Amino acid sequence: MTQKNLDEIFKKEFDEADYKTYISKIKYSENHSKQDIIGFCVANIFLANYIKTNYTDKIINIFEKYYNIRPQIRFFSEIQKKNVKNSKQIIQRTETILNPSYTFETFIQGESNKFAYEIAKQISEKQAKNYNPVLFYGGTGLGKTHLLNAIGNKVIEKNKNVIYVTAEQFMNDYIARLQSNSMDKFREKYRHCDYLLIDDVQFFGGKQQIQEEFFHTFNDLHSKNKQIVMTADKSLKQIIGLEDRLKSRFEWGITADIQPPGLETKIEIIKQKCIINRIDINQDIIEFLASNVSENIRQIEGLIIKLNAQSLLLGQTITLASAKNALKDIQKENHENISIERIIKAVAKEFNIKPSEIASKNKHKNIAKARRIVIFLSRQMIPNSMAMIAQSLNMKDHSAVSKAYTTVNKEINENASLKLLIDEIRNKL
Repeated sequence: MTQKNLDEIFKKEFDEADYKTYISKIKYSENHSKQDIIGFCVANIFLANYIKTNYTDKIINIFEKYYNIRPQIRFFSEIQKKNVKNSKQIIQRTETILNPSYTFETFIQGESNKFAYEIAKQISEKQAKNYNPVLFYGGTGLGKTHLLNAIGNKVIEKNKNVIYVTAEQFMNDYIARLQSNSMDKFREKYRHCDYLLIDDVQFFGGKQQIQEEFFHTFNDLHSKNKQIVMTADKSLKQIIGLEDRLKSRFEWGITADIQPPGLETKIEIIKQKCIINRIDINQDIIEFLASNVSENIRQIEGLIIKLNAQSLLLGQTITLASAKNALKDIQKENHENISIERIIKAVAKEFNIKPSEIASKNKHKNIAKARRIVIFLSRQMIPNSMAMIAQSLNMKDHSAVSKAYTTVNKEINENASLKLLIDEIRNKL
């Protein structure tokens, strides 16, 4: 695998505009890659995050097509590349490569995340002394992963052994070891660390076998006073299919929610991103962006990097007019990308069920509820969708769709938690 070969493949697989503006900027990094991980270096972390959000799935599919592998894709800034030699010894003490730009110093505090930030700082200073385990929860793009990386980056400076994985990676590792009859190596890896940092534990919901293994891993680490830190996109009560004994273990420590940032915090986030990546945007435009974009920090980053890319390509400064046009384009793209299939997948993921179950005749309470939410969101987000909904969900006629929509519409006025759940799914879409 060489950079030249990858460039040729990417030129074939990506639109010319996408390739020139973004994909041509990523460079294959052998130092950041191994058997199941492909690392790319990019000019700055801002661009890296944009490419990660918008192109990761397609890049994975390309590797499967041309190299017969489905690797994890990692993006690193050029600053990280330059520091690889100096940080090699530290990096080897982690099972996955932490993002060195995600530190406590680069985390913007506000009222929405101050409590979580202070807890993260404390557990990075004192391992398993005050809070263990710790669960940070909140919506997508609010800084949970940033805090996990900040903890990891802080403690590896103290020569601590850190494992940082997503819940899905934990499960995939478990399955691979199970199939190869090497569970001793799995347990040696996960039960002999100082800090276990695990992202998206809601993924464990409904998966009994992996919950069983994590339960014993948790108990082993906790008994040895090793620090366990987790994130989830919802509170413990809202994670469907999570066993009571695991919930009980998680409640031994402390949970901290991260709320969407307020206007002032969003302004500071935008300012910091501009400074780090040397992007020149004046105060009026910053305030306009902060007032009109969502609370999702990744979407804020994506909008700014798009503005900067347009500015560089056209040789023009970023103006309020160009900011308004870019915002309008992103809103249009978001709307055009919504499909019933996407809604079904998003709801299925939230309920830890298969998308095919939503479109089946299964009347299980949990599946029926998920089906009604799909109908509700589809009717709200896709114009003239009655016939498509009925066809996609194998329903008899439009009246069944209309009845389900009316039911959910009534329920959300009486059930605040249901409204919150639907709003979270809508935001992710």
